[in-house]
Amino acid sequence: MKEKNLYSMTGYASATREIAVAGLAGTAHNLSVSVELRTVNSRFLDLAFRMPEECRACEPALREALSARLSRGKVDIRVNVQRGENLLSGEVNRDTLAQLAALEQQVLAVFPDAERMRTGEILRWPGVLGEQDLSADMLRDAVIECGKAALDDLVEVRQREGAQLKVMLLDRIAKMEAILAGLQPLVPELIARHQQKIVDRLQEALGLALPDGAPGIGKEEVAERIRQEVTMYGVRIDVAEEMTRLDTHLKETRHLLDKGGQLGKRLDFMMQELNREANTLGSKAASKELADASMELKLFIEQMREQVQNLE
Repeated sequence: MKEKNLYSMTGYASATREIAVAGLAGTAHNLSVSVELRTVNSRFLDLAFRMPEECRACEPALREALSARLSRGKVDIRVNVQRGENLLSGEVNRDTLAQLAALEQQVLAVFPDAERMRTGEILRWPGVLGEQDLSADMLRDAVIECGKAALDDLVEVRQREGAQLKVMLLDRIAKMEAILAGLQPLVPELIARHQQKIVDRLQEALGLALPDGAPGIGKEEVAERIRQEVTMYGVRIDVAEEMTRLDTHLKETRHLLDKGGQLGKRLDFMMQELNREANTLGSKAASKELADASMELKLFIEQMREQVQNLE
């Protein structure tokens, strides 16, 4: 089911259909219709169509089909109609030629210096090469059929790339969880070690700060000052809360990836929250171990954020 999958916003797909068309003199030729779809990242669904005017009536149906299957991404839709070379051996539609010549004369009557139409342009004009049996409905059906086939392929391509991105994201989550698991037993020891350093420095500083002849500070007062300073310092460097939130965010990210669906925006928000906690962890780091762990976490989060930008 689609809800269990992740979908990338980048992909390419195309489809082609051949239409057998009868000419004016009973000759037959093939007309080729192709639809190409290219998608890249975008915050919203942005559809851009490029097609011949004779296919413009297909745009609403193609737009509806694409909007039903895709939720985000910039999509370039290119429709091409290629007429076979064997058309040159057939007959031209003289009625269309006469109408075209009359139109040209009307233009020249107003703009005498206007450039005359060339033979190649005339032959490429819709209807000149006598496609009696190619109705607008036939062309429309062929284009829509092509578009839906290309869309099926595009969704599969985006799904395969989404699956690869999911593997990468889960790998980074596992590495970040391993970092947190390794830090967990070290944090109390690191805090105690640095608190002891503060005690030693404060005891030394309070002793040196007294000028000669000044009344001494009682042991109880010194102990109370040291206790206050150590307590405040311990609060500042305690990273247990940040580590708990990091672990919670990683569990939620893993849950979202397992759930699947259109998660790009939600995962992008989770990356912001993870980065916020990793930054706080780094700012409170009182040891090389915590500082290094913060840098590693931020590196993995940035790698994840770059890939999350590709998800639908």
